[in-house]
Amino acid sequence: MAEFTASDGVTIAFDDTGVAGGPPVLLVHGFASNREEAWKRTGWYAAFERRGQRVIALDLRGHGASGKPHEAALYSRGTLLGDLTGLLDHLGIGRADLVGYSMGARLSLGLAMSAPERIANLVLGGVGGRLLTPTPRDDRMAQAMEADDPATIAEPLLQSFRHFADEQGEDRLALAAFVRAPSREFDADELFAVRCPTLVVAGSRDALAGDPQALADTIPGAKAVTLQGCDHFNAIPHAMLKATVFDFLDGYLDDPFG
Repeated sequence: MAEFTASDGVTIAFDDTGVAGGPPVLLVHGFASNREEAWKRTGWYAAFERRGQRVIALDLRGHGASGKPHEAALYSRGTLLGDLTGLLDHLGIGRADLVGYSMGARLSLGLAMSAPERIANLVLGGVGGRLLTPTPRDDRMAQAMEADDPATIAEPLLQSFRHFADEQGEDRLALAAFVRAPSREFDADELFAVRCPTLVVAGSRDALAGDPQALADTIPGAKAVTLQGCDHFNAIPHAMLKATVFDFLDGYLDDPFG
């Protein structure tokens, strides 16, 4: 593990592995996860290394081995995107493939809008049409992270995220601050400005994501793939997801799973 210090003093932990000098790929994990759980344990490090790529994966602030401030203001989208570009700058990488999952896909899409010159190819996993649906501010996830007893969490999805955070040994107060950070929804008109090659992929049973085609339709030239039988949580380690991502990165993509 290596680390660098962000502009506001928060330490960001990362791995820089794979094939030195190979085409770089930056991996961005989802909420309550970390680089080890999302990417290394599930075989993504090894798979990208076999492709001859340099693998960069970070723990987002508030997660894993990175700094964990408890102030919501330190988790704005702009700050998180600054951590991504700051890591690329720290490593002297001008442009990389970018693969994000769930919350990491939201951040990756934000980077494609704010710094398109840094992205060679964009993969948005575990997201779909629901990303375009305005949702009212909801404090239930933060409250689930703050609950003294997870058995008091009534909603199964929130309880699943809480159990996952506990299994990973995450700082629950940092995660609560993370989800309370200032944020804004994506606008379909804004996404029309995304110009890098883009893949949107989600499981057919992923109720959190919605239809990947609905999101891909707002991004010029984007491809959409639905992984049959997969949900939000079991898609990321699945061989179908790896095959789809690598077909996309290799410049050809049919949907054999649709």
